[in-house]
Amino acid sequence: MSENVAKTTNSGKRIHNGHRAPAIILLLVCMVYFLFPIWWLIVASTKSNAGLFSGSGGSMWFDKHFALWDNIRQLSTYEGGIYWQWLGNSFLYAVVGGLGATIVSVMAGYGFAKFRFVGRKMYFNIVLGSLMIPNTALVIPTFILMSQFGMTDTIWAVLLPSLLSPFGTYLMRVYCAGSLPDEMLEAARVDGAGELRTFFQVSLPIMTPAIATVFMLSVVGCWNNFFLPSVVLSNTKLFPITVGLTQWQVKSNMGSGAEQVWNLVTSGSLISVIPLVIVFLLLQRYWVGGITAGSVKG
Repeated sequence: MSENVAKTTNSGKRIHNGHRAPAIILLLVCMVYFLFPIWWLIVASTKSNAGLFSGSGGSMWFDKHFALWDNIRQLSTYEGGIYWQWLGNSFLYAVVGGLGATIVSVMAGYGFAKFRFVGRKMYFNIVLGSLMIPNTALVIPTFILMSQFGMTDTIWAVLLPSLLSPFGTYLMRVYCAGSLPDEMLEAARVDGAGELRTFFQVSLPIMTPAIATVFMLSVVGCWNNFFLPSVVLSNTKLFPITVGLTQWQVKSNMGSGAEQVWNLVTSGSLISVIPLVIVFLLLQRYWVGGITAGSVKG
């Protein structure tokens, strides 16, 4: 009897492992696919201009001359070290815009999910409809609106549009509707808690995983914002890192007589990715905590 059970168990394991093998292979292929450009960027950032186009290591391997530190030193002096000002501008746009978009999304999503008011369904349908409109289609109307208020070529032309996140509002509304029982909120109100106290002490701690997600997506969206700043800004000192590096790329593409700064573009791109990786690692524990919170019974 025990031998039959053991054979059945072993057979079940083989079948289970057989079903897992294609999934594992697919995940490995996807991992290589997504890591491929990152690896190329790391390798390219360690090369000089000569090494990028005629290096002995090829495009996917390191050159004999490791030029990363030389590239970083050149970044600090090229055009008066404006690269670091661009990086600081990106920090400002990403942190302020991401934080503002998160606050608006949290309050709007919570209101849509837990309050009944006239026109709630219509307003939420407008939010859903705005998800269907590409951000690039709104750049020219935004530019016209900002120009009417005299805000073009200022940081407000980049920050104010970033405060609205339809997807963040939708995500918070869905999360609040599914994770915040109305009975719990009613119990808090019966105990004498006002709406603000109920929101900050009861609802907000439960919403932490969704808040971290919205904040991460908002920061990444603001950090990678390119089309809007390139239209509403003309002062190079206000450029974010995306627009600034593109200007250098365009300069390098002007022909053989133009100054070639491809090594600065690649090394600058590598440095600009590091803050996003740090933000993801810092917020990861909130996602893990949110996933495992419901698995432990009180």
